[in-house]
Amino acid sequence: MTISAIAAAAGVSVPTVSRVLNGRSDVAPGTRERVEALLRESGYRRRGAVVAAPSGLVDLVFNDLDSPWAVEIIRGVEEALNTEGLSVVVSAIHRRGSADSTRKWLDTLGARPSDGAILVTTDLDSFLHAELQRLHLPIVVIDPAGVPDLEVPTIGATNWTGAVNATEYLIQQNHRRIGFVAGRPGIWCSRARLDGYRAGLEAAGIAVDPDLVQDGDFDYASGFRAGTALLALPYRPSAIFAASDQMALGVYEAARQQGLRIPDDLSVVGFDDLPEAGWASPPLTTIRQPLSDMGTLAARTLVRLIRGDAVESPRIELSTRLVQRASVRAHGT
Repeated sequence: MTISAIAAAAGVSVPTVSRVLNGRSDVAPGTRERVEALLRESGYRRRGAVVAAPSGLVDLVFNDLDSPWAVEIIRGVEEALNTEGLSVVVSAIHRRGSADSTRKWLDTLGARPSDGAILVTTDLDSFLHAELQRLHLPIVVIDPAGVPDLEVPTIGATNWTGAVNATEYLIQQNHRRIGFVAGRPGIWCSRARLDGYRAGLEAAGIAVDPDLVQDGDFDYASGFRAGTALLALPYRPSAIFAASDQMALGVYEAARQQGLRIPDDLSVVGFDDLPEAGWASPPLTTIRQPLSDMGTLAARTLVRLIRGDAVESPRIELSTRLVQRASVRAHGT
């Protein structure tokens, strides 16, 4: 008997049956009892003829693995799973050619046991969501790429607030012409940080100048390109806020190549607080998002789902904070 047939017999949706199978708490008691009775009567079995035994493995899936940002997430996930006696399998669904990579990953996942999956900066589109439901795999998403889906627990950070704080800090240092290097277009956290930058300016009565906003891709190379473009403006910014530390370090190099000193000639603020931020010369002022803690919380949330325990909240955002170092100087001093 298929999950669709069980849903039809119970008079509920397929996702509701999936939530019962995954031990989710957000199902009415009467509905749960009706679905569970049908599951027992039908002899329904997950993944074919037999019930899969716990594998002790959890999948951690990134879009790309070319960033120190990913290492911090992995550290938090691995430490939390290790305390539970679970191991992590790390893989990447590459953004370029993603349809083929996603299909290959799903094929691999269907061919071997896994107790659950943590997806990072993933756009949980209808195809991927349906396939994971078909596998009856508990899912948690870290930093979702699109609008958070309340059917799946998500873990993020206060991106908007962090960007407001960074912008306000630069304004407090007498900067009025503040450039912004945005993250990858279309990503949820990118939009939130751009909106926070705009809100910080508008709250101080400073008009948002479109010429001062450049798109980036969260990496060093895009930060260098965006920084070069901003510093080539006839009336260049006195400060640049980059939506990631790696892009901020790209701005450092753009400034160096134009003979500008940080922070004497240009102030720079990043976002993430990667270890590289403290090693930079000068050390980078940045917004810290607790990446390792995000990984830890995602892992603990997934363990609760695997055990059938209730999840406290479908959407959790951890606090960001400003870390002041030496890359910002008061303008005009």
